[in-house]
Amino acid sequence: MQLLESLKWRYAVKKYDTSKKVSQQNVGFIKEAVQLAASSYGLQPYKVLDIKSPTLREKLKPLSWNQAQITEASHLFVFCNAIAVTDEDVEDSIKFRAKIREIEIDKLVGYGDFVKGKLHKKSTEELFHWSAKQAYIGLANAMNACAELKIDCSPLEGFEASEVNELLGLQERGLNACVMLAVGYRHADDATQNLKKFRKSIDTMFEEI
Repeated sequence: MQLLESLKWRYAVKKYDTSKKVSQQNVGFIKEAVQLAASSYGLQPYKVLDIKSPTLREKLKPLSWNQAQITEASHLFVFCNAIAVTDEDVEDSIKFRAKIREIEIDKLVGYGDFVKGKLHKKSTEELFHWSAKQAYIGLANAMNACAELKIDCSPLEGFEASEVNELLGLQERGLNACVMLAVGYRHADDATQNLKKFRKSIDTMFEEI
């Protein structure tokens, strides 16, 4: 029941208290929650950038519709999905799985070929969107972790991805900025916190068939 109460407490903060910083311990908790996120085939085809540089965050702000959260929040994470997922990525994942689970890699070759076959059936565009979906699962874990810790956060899709990619040098790394997460503590003057949460009813959202 604590999870539901935490989710009712959270909202997308618009104004952060710049005097309050999230502790390294809590940042570590949030990062581990992302690390533990479910991922199709266990591939985790994304990377998360922890933007520490104030200068870089100032440069990101105009590329992000001048949203104040970019510079005011204690931390800013940029979730970057893989532009492509290759056979080598699958093979590296299989090798890692074999090592962690202490299994002979020969026993996982068949599964690896199965995964490759499924990914080969996807177009370049489909793979791009698929990897972004995996990143969003990690984002959800991060947001839930923040709620549990009573730390505020704001998921941000309002930015020019191509320009952010260029600024951060993502294209040459085979990555694309798909969503950001500002993390910190709400300012007492943030009027948004007083708004009632509105969501579709359970009966509307769910349908039994």
